[in-house]
Amino acid sequence: MTSTTPTAPTAPAADAVATDAPPADARVLGLAHYAARGVLERFLARHGVTFQQQVVLRAAATAPTPPTREGLVAEVRGTLKADPADIRTVVDGLLDQGLLVEDGAHLPATDAGRELLAAVGAAVAPVSARIWGGIPAEDLAVAGRVLALVTERADAELAALTDG
Repeated sequence: MTSTTPTAPTAPAADAVATDAPPADARVLGLAHYAARGVLERFLARHGVTFQQQVVLRAAATAPTPPTREGLVAEVRGTLKADPADIRTVVDGLLDQGLLVEDGAHLPATDAGRELLAAVGAAVAPVSARIWGGIPAEDLAVAGRVLALVTERADAELAALTDG
């Protein structure tokens, strides 16, 4: 009678994972987006900020010059594909919270707004490192090129639907 010694499970080889991975499509892209967004939203909620508020605030805080209200709405609309009226409501909420301020026609982020973005960024950084860590640079470059092309094509289709 022979005995078998149990062996510890081993992690699949990197190429085995790639072989078993589903091909990229809209569903896979959506699942990745919502998984990552779900993580971010947990951290944003701890600071009383929504995903849309964070996108608007980041756009204002990282603009080379403080944006106008309509410039900010247009930029965020291009990013989120959201209704301009909804974005204006988000802008108004950020003004009410003191995270944006009206400076003439411009809406710069306040110190409190920049501090909020920094705090969220610092809290998310270790989780983000675990999510993205270990992915080969070549894979990230390919994924980046594919996602940029998908974005370009989807934006063109959206524009055609909007114009038509």
